[in-house]
Amino acid sequence: MKNATHSTFEKSLMQDLCRYIEVHSDEALTLEQLAKQVHLSPAHLQRRFKSAIGVSPKEYADSCRLKKLKQGLRQAFSVTGAIYDAGFASSSRVYERVDTRLGMTPKQYRAHGKDIMISYAAADTALGHVLMGATDRGLCFIQFGDNKKDLVEQLAYEYPQATITSMGDTHKEQFAAWMRALSDYLSGHVATLDLPLDIRGTAFQLKVWKYLQTIPTGSVESYKEVAEAIGSPKAIRAVATACANNRIAIAIPCHRVIRGNGELAGYRWGLERKSALIDLERKTKSRY
Repeated sequence: MKNATHSTFEKSLMQDLCRYIEVHSDEALTLEQLAKQVHLSPAHLQRRFKSAIGVSPKEYADSCRLKKLKQGLRQAFSVTGAIYDAGFASSSRVYERVDTRLGMTPKQYRAHGKDIMISYAAADTALGHVLMGATDRGLCFIQFGDNKKDLVEQLAYEYPQATITSMGDTHKEQFAAWMRALSDYLSGHVATLDLPLDIRGTAFQLKVWKYLQTIPTGSVESYKEVAEAIGSPKAIRAVATACANNRIAIAIPCHRVIRGNGELAGYRWGLERKSALIDLERKTKSRY
């Protein structure tokens, strides 16, 4: 009971520090400054914060600045003003560090994706209808659904001001190759799926998704095992949330993560698809 009480107190302390970071995210916060707020050494704070929250204090501060930047880009009269108001030291650094997190440059994000070109193509697969959407950086959207119309609407929701067009002749061969690779994978003809991706997310989500891509075909891990593998053993629920927020099906294999008791748990594209994917990959693995 004493350990449980201590754990609850420590988590509450770290959550209070999160609120402090959120309020002061536009300042140049240092680990030493944050450590003084909770009367810990910098090394102890780094370890305890990551254990309780799932990311480091710096990563959390960066995510707060990014959130504030997103809000500012939608409201500010200038991109530069939004960048500095969010706490970024220079416009050049923010373009270097966050354009991949936004999926576009800050200027383009402010315009809700305006001037971003996204092409899409749909096809029928062994797991049902699928739609792929791609920017010039790679695939930003692979989702399954009941029909093409709903999937296109979902893509448009993600990029409300982007120029979203059906696959044209310019990209026809490229999309055909990606669809063929996906079809071959879902048919069990190949054991790996290698597609160029344009991945957007928070620092913690990117860490989870990157790790998921290292889980071998035909294998599964529990949410707890994933949390431990990325160095955040207590962030089990956060790992599950990151899996649920994955927008690139199969290529980021969140279907390979299950509950510790062996149950499949949730899957945004349906448990039947999750079960089918796991069975397919196990059969494919046995042949290669």
